[in-house]
Amino acid sequence: MTPGLRQAQGPADELSKSQRAYHWVKERIANQEFTPGYRLVLGTIAGDLDMSVVPVREAIRQLEAEGLVTFERNVGARVSMVDDSAYRYSMQALSILEGTATALAARRLDADDLRAARRINELMIETLEHFDPRAFTALNQEFHSTLYSKCANPRMLELVNAEWSRLGHLRDSTFSFVPGRAQESVREHENIVQLIEVGAPLGEIEKAARRHRAATLDAYMIHEHPDEALGLPAF
Repeated sequence: MTPGLRQAQGPADELSKSQRAYHWVKERIANQEFTPGYRLVLGTIAGDLDMSVVPVREAIRQLEAEGLVTFERNVGARVSMVDDSAYRYSMQALSILEGTATALAARRLDADDLRAARRINELMIETLEHFDPRAFTALNQEFHSTLYSKCANPRMLELVNAEWSRLGHLRDSTFSFVPGRAQESVREHENIVQLIEVGAPLGEIEKAARRHRAATLDAYMIHEHPDEALGLPAF
């Protein structure tokens, strides 16, 4: 291979490695293998992935931009600490973004999509007897993804998925703190599916999906920060 050809292929290869490092680290943050405060040693990560430090550094910068990693001078990169304010902001943003994405996807969903959503919701109901917050949260994300993933606006989908990823780090499961919210949640799921099924106005679908997400945040804030919860804005 000539030097010129090797140089031309370099950036593409580096981008691929950077994305591989990005997903590798992000998955470990989401799975709580890299917990809040965990120091991310670039050289160690590069060695584990059999690549140079350069693409790992690019991956860490991307994660820092998403708020999953913080960088401190003379300390290096660490997994961001849990911040209730950041959690609240993400939930507020997600209630608006996901509500809109669900409404925009509603007319594109077919009978198979709605059956799939109901099947997931039934699995969520089954978990209530022997409640597992993490399993319930995973199914919850799958349920909502089924409803909003056909949104025709790719930027909207990117923003929704980014907030879901951020939430996975900020709070392993809201339902660990307010398990009673889970029963209300599955009932609201069925209501959203019914609205889509009967062809309700998109504004009504958007409002139901938005209020559903906001209600989970409200339940958490009332449980954890009752004084602050009194000042929550109405969505």
